[in-house]
Amino acid sequence: MADEASSHEPLNRLNDEERMLLLGLAREALIAGVHGEPFPPIAEGRIPPRLLLPGATFVTLTKQNELRGCIGALEAVRPLAEDVQVHAVAAALEDFRFPRVQPGEVSQISIEISRLTTPERINFVNEDELLSQIRIGIDGVILRKGIRRATFLPQVWEKVPEKEEFLGMLCQKMGAPRDCWRHKDMEIFTYQVEKFQEAKAE
Repeated sequence: MADEASSHEPLNRLNDEERMLLLGLAREALIAGVHGEPFPPIAEGRIPPRLLLPGATFVTLTKQNELRGCIGALEAVRPLAEDVQVHAVAAALEDFRFPRVQPGEVSQISIEISRLTTPERINFVNEDELLSQIRIGIDGVILRKGIRRATFLPQVWEKVPEKEEFLGMLCQKMGAPRDCWRHKDMEIFTYQVEKFQEAKAE
């Protein structure tokens, strides 16, 4: 398993057993979801108490090293274990960028879980001050204006390592002009993740 965590106030990192349990729950939910079945209920007796506390996650599915689906939440609204189940199914069936994952694909799908810190708003007076507070490779970024918002996980820095380009693409994702991040009425937040994944499927 690969993993990464970084933050001003780091997450209380999960241990290997907890990570494996979450990946197993995601896998079970994925299999059930693509077969049109509800995911198995959480057996609380076999789940460590920490995984039953509220948590926010994104679940990313890849196939032959290509993105196949990614959906998650920015706020902790349900138990961490359940959040992983919900987003594993949603990444397979509800990511509008991709066709629904089919049962025959499941063995080729690899699962990555990103567990999020609580987003923190950036306070800034100009573009330079804003850019100085965003850390390449470490921070996920949220743009918000009214009811519209969009986010990129920190993993996106691997493909877009320039801050202005990163923010411009995030504006586009929100359906706004590429320079929307420069506007004074835009709210900008950062967060960090602890990520872990299954071995890549062949």
